[in-house]
Amino acid sequence: MAENDRRESNNLGGRVRRYAQVSTSMGGFAARAAGERYLGMKFDKSRQAEELRAALGGLKGPLMKVAQLLSSIPEALPEEFTRELSQLQSDAPHMGGPFVRRRMKTELGADWQARFGSFEPTAAAAASLGQVHRATLHDGTPLACKLQYPDMASVVEADLSQLKWIITLARRYKTGIDPSEVHAELSERLREELDYAREARNMALYEHMLKDVPTVQVPRVIPELSTRRLLTMTWLEGRRLLDFVDAPAEVRNQIAMNMFHAWYVPFYEFGVIHGDPHLGNYTVREDNSINLMDFGGIRVFRPRFVKGVIDLFFALRDDDMDRAVEAYKDWGFVDVDREMIEILNIWARFLYGPLMDDRARRIQEERSGGPVSRQVAEGMHEKLRQSGGVKVPREFVLMHRAAIGLGSVFTHLKAEINWHQLFRNLIDDFDVDALEARQKAALEAASLHLADEPAEDARPRSA
Repeated sequence: MAENDRRESNNLGGRVRRYAQVSTSMGGFAARAAGERYLGMKFDKSRQAEELRAALGGLKGPLMKVAQLLSSIPEALPEEFTRELSQLQSDAPHMGGPFVRRRMKTELGADWQARFGSFEPTAAAAASLGQVHRATLHDGTPLACKLQYPDMASVVEADLSQLKWIITLARRYKTGIDPSEVHAELSERLREELDYAREARNMALYEHMLKDVPTVQVPRVIPELSTRRLLTMTWLEGRRLLDFVDAPAEVRNQIAMNMFHAWYVPFYEFGVIHGDPHLGNYTVREDNSINLMDFGGIRVFRPRFVKGVIDLFFALRDDDMDRAVEAYKDWGFVDVDREMIEILNIWARFLYGPLMDDRARRIQEERSGGPVSRQVAEGMHEKLRQSGGVKVPREFVLMHRAAIGLGSVFTHLKAEINWHQLFRNLIDDFDVDALEARQKAALEAASLHLADEPAEDARPRSA
């Protein structure tokens, strides 16, 4: 490990400062919640949710990102918490020009500027872990340089401890979901996102998986200008998806189909999902193809998990309880009886609904009384509480996040597509052993593994 990486990952002072900042923000809130519990007072969830958002709202960084992700999992938090956390923003303060130049010198050395044709010190975009700068190679090739904020390892560890506290508090409300595995999954994924060398390998993986999908473009890594805290890649020009919400129907439908393939070709053919369909993680090209970006939150699944996702479709279609039982086991659910599976199937029928209908339709259709998702969720939540609840398996988290996030994209586009045919085209020849072989070859080609350890070499391999 490079000396600057070692200093950053072990920066006790930075971690202490972050703990102090978070603890100060949440201390009063935590004390009031504990006091009410001690005194036997009834929880006012609406008021406490507002106080929680107020306590967290001044903080910037990964805590906001994971809190928002947690809020997308039905019943993992009380509805009042979900509503307030969904309003949080994940943007971090921009690093100014002089600070950026110091960071670049740390990553690439004193002659770093001579290695670029040009470099813009003002950030073009910012997110929870770093910011992106435009640059060029000496031959004029446009670049995107993603530079991590300093001391992010300390920030992440401090924020994850507070996320665990939020989950602990949420469990007092006896929702129908035990989210203990959610914290473990988010912790591992977020720590992975700190390693830009790993992200470079993820990009190589996606380039391999999507090589036969011309409607999805992936940036190319520039390894000689990248480290574990700096990721330099080709810049892909495109427009925001929201620019197309009023485009002709055929354009909106084409974009939606391209998005579907960008996410689900890797999943059903290789067992890999891009876990964050955030509006900032893709753009639309002139031909309506997709630029896919930000490969930090990638999840590799056991082949049998993918089989379980497909088997549950057929189990729901055929009302086959035995197949549903095996499917949920493959998903990682444990100790669920048939009564619990009937409850879980309420939500599953909603998620799989568009795939069941062999017709062109919107991803979510309205019924009297409001969106179907709200009606379904309200019915399922009460049944889960009455039954004693269920523990969410780790692998469920990003899969569900991707499904809900993409559903939101398709809703924005008002796309009307035969989702059933798109899905069947991907899964009708499914073979779990063939997927396992493809997955193994793809991971080896990208120097990745199902349980990848951080590389000692600070520079990513060529993508």
